[in-house]
This record gives sequence, C-alpha cells and structure tokens, in this order.
Amino acid sequence: MTVLAESVESMEQLAVAWRAMVLDRDADADVRDLPGIAVRWADCGFAFWNCVTLTDVGADAQLVGQRMGQAADIMRAKRQPGFLWVFEGLLHEEGRTALDEAAERAGLAYAFPGTGMAGNLFPLPEPAHPELEFVRVSSDEQLLAYADLNSRAYGFPLEAGRDGIAGSSLWKSGVHAYLGLRQGVPVTCAATVEAEGRLFVVLVATDPEWERRGYGEAVTRKALYEGARATGLTRATLHATAAGAPVYPRIGFVPNSAMRFYGLKD
Repeated sequence: MTVLAESVESMEQLAVAWRAMVLDRDADADVRDLPGIAVRWADCGFAFWNCVTLTDVGADAQLVGQRMGQAADIMRAKRQPGFLWVFEGLLHEEGRTALDEAAERAGLAYAFPGTGMAGNLFPLPEPAHPELEFVRVSSDEQLLAYADLNSRAYGFPLEAGRDGIAGSSLWKSGVHAYLGLRQGVPVTCAATVEAEGRLFVVLVATDPEWERRGYGEAVTRKALYEGARATGLTRATLHATAAGAPVYPRIGFVPNSAMRFYGLKD
C-alpha cells in the first residue's frame, strides 16, 4: 500500500471502529458522515468517544480551513468536550502547512500528537510476561478496572472512563479486551475489535505507577493474539499516542500518518 492509501485506511478504521464504540455507548449518538467530516460523538464524559475527523483526501489550505471551521461548529453544539482528529497524511502539502492558522481561525487549540499505524502481523507467538497474568474482560468489575486504567493513564477523572464503557455488553463479548494483572491487581490493559477485515487496537493503557516495564506491549500482544485466533484476521491498525508510538513497531506496526488532536479553546 502507498503512504496515502495507508493514511486513508487509518482514517477509515477510526470511522468504522468509533461508530461501533459510540453507538454502543448511546444508540442515539451523533453518528454522521458529512462531506469531508465524519462525526462520531456520544456526548459523554469520556472525551475519546466524542470525535470528529476530517475525511477529504488531498485537501488544500482553503478546504482545510473550511472543514476545521465546520468541525468546530459541530463541537460547540455539544454538551461535552471532545477532539477533532486530523490525519496529516490525507492532506495536500498546502493543507498541512495551513493547519495551525486554520485551527486558530476556527477557535481550536492543539491538544496532543498521534500516529496512525498498521501492519500485517500474524502469526504472533503466544504472549507472556513473567510478572503478569492475562485475563479477558468478562464482568462488570473487570470492565470498571479497564476504564479506571484508561482514566489514570490519560489523566481523566475516574468517572470519565467509567462513563465511556461501564456496563457495556460489547466490551464484554465483541471486543477482545484484556487486563494484565500483577499479583492480582490490574496494572495494564489493551483490546482489539474487528473493523472491516482488520483488527483495530483500542484503549491501551498502563497505570502510570507501572510504566516502562513492558506491560503495555505484553498486553497489546495478548489482545492481538487472541483477536487473531478468534477472527482469523491478519492485518491490524491502531492510533498511537506519543507514549505508545515507540512500542508498537516492536510488535510489527509501521507508522503511516502523523495525527493532530484539537479541542475547542476555553
């Protein structure tokens, strides 16, 4: 695949996977595919479930400015904050150069970077880590532990993560969600979900007290391994934060598109 094709794949994987996640959270969520913009907005306390993304391929400076203004208007109409996801690899060079100025005009503030990644990974060896026991999420208690790990890792209030996935039946059955337990205590988590012929990695997190021990990589390998066993899929995609970006190439993921996350200015 070309870099552009992989950037398109990365954006489309977000749109497909987030549709399922957002509608699982709220069957009446705002899920729309508009010209140049995909809306996936649960309007809940978990900001990652409140998402808009630009979908035009080859957008120039003028179109980028137009789309970012439209996205900001959508975000202002919501009760809860969320993010605009921008895949830089989709844009014309002019459009990438114009991002900061377009964001300023739209009333958007840069939040943090990300990286789209994909890979034909399988077969992977069965994962193991000498300090961890892996457990698939199958109970409400385990799901709350998963939510709390994400809240701690991303600096959200505990209530925010719980508002995103607590009580979900999808996360206890359709998602291959795993906890890594250290001496019986959940310290890391990762999940994969089928998304149009690929395994999409979602909500990887490690308790900040237990970072830099290989826990996140190990539990991600477990979620990929079990997801592949269950589905037979051989290609996987993800969107990495800056903290996770160095980890995933060790598993076999290849970066494709740099990403920028924007929120509304206060």
